[in-house]
Amino acid sequence: MKKKTKGILAFIFLGGLMLTSGVLVAITGYDPDVDYAAMNDPAVTITGTPADNYPDEQRTQFCSSDKIAKSTKFVQEFVIPTECTNPLAITSDYDGNVWFAQTNTGNLAKFNPVTQTFVEYENPTWPDGARSMMWGIDYAPDGSVWFTDETYDSVWKFSTLDEEYERLSYPSDGNSLPQKLRIDGSQIIVNDFTGNKLTILNVNPTDTEVNYLSVPSPVDDSVTADFAIDGNDNIWYTNWLFQQGGILVQFDQNDYLDDVTNSGQPYLPLIDYINGYPLPVQLLTPNGVTFSDDGTLWIADTTSSSFFSFDPTTEQFIQYVTADPIFETFGNQTGIVKSPISRPYWIENNDQGQLVFNAQTANNISVMDPTTQTLVEYHVPSKNPNWADCDSGMQVMENCGVAQIFDFAISGEKIWFTEWVENKIGVVDTSVPLPFEIQLKNNILKLSPGDSISSHFIVSPQNENQFVDISAIVSTTHDFLDVELTIDDAVFQNIEISASDDALPGTYKILLGGQTSDIAISKYLTVIVE
Repeated sequence: MKKKTKGILAFIFLGGLMLTSGVLVAITGYDPDVDYAAMNDPAVTITGTPADNYPDEQRTQFCSSDKIAKSTKFVQEFVIPTECTNPLAITSDYDGNVWFAQTNTGNLAKFNPVTQTFVEYENPTWPDGARSMMWGIDYAPDGSVWFTDETYDSVWKFSTLDEEYERLSYPSDGNSLPQKLRIDGSQIIVNDFTGNKLTILNVNPTDTEVNYLSVPSPVDDSVTADFAIDGNDNIWYTNWLFQQGGILVQFDQNDYLDDVTNSGQPYLPLIDYINGYPLPVQLLTPNGVTFSDDGTLWIADTTSSSFFSFDPTTEQFIQYVTADPIFETFGNQTGIVKSPISRPYWIENNDQGQLVFNAQTANNISVMDPTTQTLVEYHVPSKNPNWADCDSGMQVMENCGVAQIFDFAISGEKIWFTEWVENKIGVVDTSVPLPFEIQLKNNILKLSPGDSISSHFIVSPQNENQFVDISAIVSTTHDFLDVELTIDDAVFQNIEISASDDALPGTYKILLGGQTSDIAISKYLTVIVE
């Protein structure tokens, strides 16, 4: 984020939509005759690689802490050949190739999973020494890859056929941050995180001019986060103020565009095509959003360990929770970490009806099945100690930290992801059989404030050897629900659930399961407080 936006939450709907256009342009603001990497700086050892963009003391923090491709039974990593590229946005094409943007080079790269080889395509117009967070990327049917560029407020197009880049200007008022990007038919949709708008791009056949439809967000001075499209082509996204909450927005784009065409007017009042739903007070940083097959909207909250479901019919939110991060991800070597959280970031759906999200500070790629209410959290083995409390002042804890997994792409049963500070990409193979499963005695329990109820769950291994180093998971979303765990043996887990006298009526989720160093497998118990 370029800045923290502050203000009072005001449900003020702007009067209309802004129509603008732009053309393909060149980057300005740098001198192509200056060799920035060769400047005489005693803090920078010139290597001739992108690592030169960082002083020596920051290279293990941003470039990689070990340069080793690690693996588990479920995860395989690959080291990018060029040092310190800072891979971020990632997608896959129809042939299964993986494409990702490099924030420290301005380049796009391709990885072939069959040959396990990388190809990195130099961006000839990218300024030497420039860096930009590139959050959004998508692959188009014509063989082009589109991605966003925060520093230069741009959207880039890369042709995989002729291997050429084009930079598109973006409607910016000086405070824009084009973030996530999605190709939807002939449209390219981008959320402007700090520019307070959604932007819908239409590129004409000449590829020299781009028409923009800018949809102002309904909350003044807010950020506009990720978006999702429902079965009726409505665009859903969130507007929120830093640490102050916000709203879920539904924009009826089809009715709006039809009415504009029929009216002959350049735009119509936005309020007639927008619905807003206040977010729960617990949901402070709604980043990723997606729909599951049943039409439920799901929202990831990056300031907690939670994600939320929203039923557009009943307008009901339900809070879910992940397992606690394992100790190695936060270290706590100085004791400053009081309540470690997992920080779900982006969330998408796969072709099996499941949800996939990255948990930033848990170093996990997670898969949640809304039908079976099962959560599987795959742990990524690489960790960078510079991004957690791993240094006691006397020594650095081994195998500690996070890799900053900022994006992922679903390709069949594989989930590809980037490790921004480890200069690696990796893949989760969800087809690998799980070592154990969780069986609940009850899927739903009801109780009243002040009451308690007993139940149990079973950790059922695929073979007897899988009992080694499995620790129990018990996670709740609200303090007024307490769960006491009693372990009789490695299989049978007794629980007693209590609701305090001040428990609020509603539907709540309790996560019950088991965890190893590589994977966590759990199920959600639904508790209804009446």
